Amino acid sequence: QLNILVDTGSSNFAVAGVPDPDVTSYFNTELSSTYKSQGIDVTVKYSQGSWTGVLGTDVITIPKGISGSYTINIATILESENFFLPGVKWHGILGLAYDALAKPSSSVETFFDSLVRQAKIPNIFSLQMCGAGLPVSGSGTNGGSLVLGGVEPSLYRGDIWYTPIKEEWYYQVEILKLEVGGQNLELDCREYNADKAIVDSGTTLLRLPQKVFSAVVQAIARTSLIQEFSSGFWTGSQLACWDKTERPWSLFPKLSIYLRDENSSRSFRISVLPQLYIQPILGIGENLLCYRFGISSSTNALVIGATVMEGFYVIFDRAQRRVGFAVSPCAEVDGSPVSEIEGPFTTADVASNCVSSVSFHEPVLWIASYALMSLCGIILLVLIILLLIPPRCQHRYTDNDVVNDESSLVRHRWK
Repeated sequence: QLNILVDTGSSNFAVAGVPDPDVTSYFNTELSSTYKSQGIDVTVKYSQGSWTGVLGTDVITIPKGISGSYTINIATILESENFFLPGVKWHGILGLAYDALAKPSSSVETFFDSLVRQAKIPNIFSLQMCGAGLPVSGSGTNGGSLVLGGVEPSLYRGDIWYTPIKEEWYYQVEILKLEVGGQNLELDCREYNADKAIVDSGTTLLRLPQKVFSAVVQAIARTSLIQEFSSGFWTGSQLACWDKTERPWSLFPKLSIYLRDENSSRSFRISVLPQLYIQPILGIGENLLCYRFGISSSTNALVIGATVMEGFYVIFDRAQRRVGFAVSPCAEVDGSPVSEIEGPFTTADVASNCVSSVSFHEPVLWIASYALMSLCGIILLVLIILLLIPPRCQHRYTDNDVVNDESSLVRHRWK
């Protein structure tokens, strides 16, 4: 038995294949009568951490709900860097994004695609992440559910609101605007989708493009009841501590994200209360409890990570190319809900399209890279002929064996 990190921001299924100081268990392929190595090396790089291993196939069974055994692709991790971290409880990763992100190529059938094809289940899965407002320092688990092939009514309250998947690689969605304490940030809606907005369970925090992050921090600082708050808290380099009898969440505003509805003239908003983004991390002595800011900046994506997802039951409806959100009953702190969904709202005040029409996928980058390399070679040849001195032609290119995956692995919350 291995604990697996469920990651909707990558597409490879991989488990520890050799002992590691930070892993309590690993999969010894030599003891498996059903494992077959494909002899193909694979490397997956995340914004935090990477691993290298070998592709193979093996047989899996699902203990609840789906009977039968199924053959799936599995990578055994032989080397890694900053992937298995001290104190983590998991031994591998289950990538549930689309095959466009699979490594070493999109021809590697993903775990979920294999299950849909062999078990004949609907092409939909859903995820409930629990643990809102809880310090992750206990020995128990925060729980949650992964439902393969459908939606479980007991895991949500109220209605499910759906937003279209803009492109099938990550689960890319379209964000129309953000509000802090009910006040619109008034940014161009394309800023929220620069250069993409994705729903990624493998990312710990809510990550915002730099311009959006700065606006959010300014708005929170302006509307909070704390004056001259330390800048280190907002950047993640410092914790803020209060007496354990205090509840600092009342000092901070609500954060709302507007998503385009399936009816493009409408939108809906998902809101998280401070209990989700002001996160208890560490107790000091008997009297103090320290918190971190659950939002960070990003260079190339808005990422709806665990900070927000812990408030909702999220449905990844691949068959109808949409992502659904509903309020999760486990998103409560001291008996009160810490997440909300409201709508519909009109989209008359935003652009008809907030997503850039140019999408620089990896295949496009490969083509551009090869074209530039060819051009570079031609220029070099001309210079050699004309000058008889071979200059060095430098060209930066994308390593097509390494995924540029902006998801950050969910880390153990202890720092």
